[in-house]
Amino acid sequence: MKNICFYFEIHQPLRLKRYRFFEIGQDHYYYDDFQAEERIRAMAEQSYLPANRIIAEMIRSSNGKFKCAFSISGVALEQLEQYAPEVIDSFRELSQTGSVEFLAEPYAHSLASLYNTDEFVRQLNLHADKIESLFGKRPTALRNSELIYSNEIGEVISKLGYKTILIEQVKDVLGWKSPNYIYCHPSISKLKLLVRNNKLSDDIAFRFSNRTWSEFPLTSEKFIGKIAETPETESIFNVWMGYEALGFYQHPESGIFEFLKAMPYHAIEQGIGFVLPSEAPKKSETVDSLSYTHPTSWAESKDISVWNGNDLQHEALSKLYAVSERVHLCNDKPLQHDWLLLQTTDNFRYMSHYDSFGTNYVSPYEAFTNYMNVLADFLDRVDAQYPTNIENEELNELLKTINNQEKEIEKLESEIKKMKPRKEKK
Repeated sequence: MKNICFYFEIHQPLRLKRYRFFEIGQDHYYYDDFQAEERIRAMAEQSYLPANRIIAEMIRSSNGKFKCAFSISGVALEQLEQYAPEVIDSFRELSQTGSVEFLAEPYAHSLASLYNTDEFVRQLNLHADKIESLFGKRPTALRNSELIYSNEIGEVISKLGYKTILIEQVKDVLGWKSPNYIYCHPSISKLKLLVRNNKLSDDIAFRFSNRTWSEFPLTSEKFIGKIAETPETESIFNVWMGYEALGFYQHPESGIFEFLKAMPYHAIEQGIGFVLPSEAPKKSETVDSLSYTHPTSWAESKDISVWNGNDLQHEALSKLYAVSERVHLCNDKPLQHDWLLLQTTDNFRYMSHYDSFGTNYVSPYEAFTNYMNVLADFLDRVDAQYPTNIENEELNELLKTINNQEKEIEKLESEIKKMKPRKEKK
């Protein structure tokens, strides 16, 4: 049986305010709250809330047969909690249907998987904790920031217990192979790879309202028809996009919500189902392995050069990740929160010479200068906690002590949890 796997990404960076050189050491707050609130409210009203209502209706009208997944960055969740809590409530209602899955991702929507494995793991755990606290269920499937993936990243993810990861369709890797199958890691067969179908996804996300497109107008009947016409052996059709495509980039007047609403009817009519990412490997057999020897992403270039392709980006990233250990040695909560927000991928994309999507800077150089001014103040604060003149041996001893303490705390917490049922029985 053929199944469609819908997944929607929600990420909004907390944009930096204009931060000048003379503010270093004087002002430790770096963010443009007005712009953040304005942006998140616009997304909530034009996209998130109306789209959630449509999806709830689709689930009800199909008796739970329609299913979809969401990956919401920790940074976006924080902003939604602060500026649009009704969106969080709306997602809670969707989670209670049993037809919606929330995926794990790095909390800060960061590049940590490329620069610091320990930080990557910390953020995945932090994000999973956040999802569980908000929606009552811990994620079992994962997507990395910007769908960044490599064999090496897959190994890290597998060790954490994840069995399914979402990745991008990259022609140089797939070659003649179709994205419409379940694949696995080349040396870890239990790690299943779901591959985004670029054509089907981008038909909705980018081409839907383009009147010059040869396939305009796209109807649900046509869309499902494309899937029905594929070879019978092709079993999984991964349609993934930013959630803002529904209502914000593709305006309601384009018919995007009507298109979505009609999807379950036409799919069921053709004998096509819907599946969640964590369910997909149970519905279809693994046909082969895929080897991603170099990091790839869902950027137009399919590589990671959008975020680290020039000297400006290299300079910013190297200085940022050089202080990772020192940040985690301290107990300064505001400092650690700033550490997360400064890792957001958007900060580095704004420095790109060829793809600075979403930027409000005049040039990549202005984005770099503003970021480095903020980073200079941040590094001064880190240095005040643990000076850079601390020798590596001293730092390693501190880290060893902290790790031992954390293990002891985890052991004690585990023992407490075991004791609670005994007390309840008494």
